[in-house]
Amino acid sequence: MKKIFTIIIAFTFFSCAEMNQVIAQLPQSQGVNSIDIASGLKEALNNGITKQVSKLTATDGFYKNAAVKILLPAELQKVDSGLRKVGLSSLADEGIKALNRAAEDAVKEASPIFVSAVKNMSFNDARGILMGSENSATSYLQNTTSTALYAKFNPVVKNSFSKVGADKVWSNIITKYNSLPLVSKVNPDLNDYVTNQAMSGVFKMIAVEEKDIRTNLSARTSTLLQKVFAMQDKK
Repeated sequence: MKKIFTIIIAFTFFSCAEMNQVIAQLPQSQGVNSIDIASGLKEALNNGITKQVSKLTATDGFYKNAAVKILLPAELQKVDSGLRKVGLSSLADEGIKALNRAAEDAVKEASPIFVSAVKNMSFNDARGILMGSENSATSYLQNTTSTALYAKFNPVVKNSFSKVGADKVWSNIITKYNSLPLVSKVNPDLNDYVTNQAMSGVFKMIAVEEKDIRTNLSARTSTLLQKVFAMQDKK
């Protein structure tokens, strides 16, 4: 009888220990579960897309935003300086503006891609992202969507170049520069460059909103955001 009783006690303690281990691993704290965490992170990212990325679609959204303004790639720095030396500064300025206009126009078409990507965030990644660095959610989104985004974004940028007249502006710039004496001819892939720069700008603005929500209590504009991000405040 004592043996049976001992076995029962041992089994009971073992079961409690196992159960406690399982409970400890569950992403729950003060009524916050995996679904809440994932939903909170998705809300935070969607806020970034709605509140911050939408600013980029406005006229001068890129051009007058120092954080994301698209400057000339290294290959074209000599083009810029070369044109300015021969009195074509206005043409050089127009070229930079045209790149930013293309990005501003492209982001209007690309935002739904980001929204769709946010919806696909899994529960398994949610807690690690929540308890990570100030831009963990943005980094996750960037790492998991960049390849697909580029494939969809690049044609949009190409169309935008034509739509805002950037293709004609840059064709004129390159033609004039290449006609200057003693210069090395250039033929840059501006579609690729602007695509990457526009994507970088989008992620940067999403990160701005994520950081704000993580560090600024007043930026947590819903009960869900307040409840979920209170967990990371205590880490």
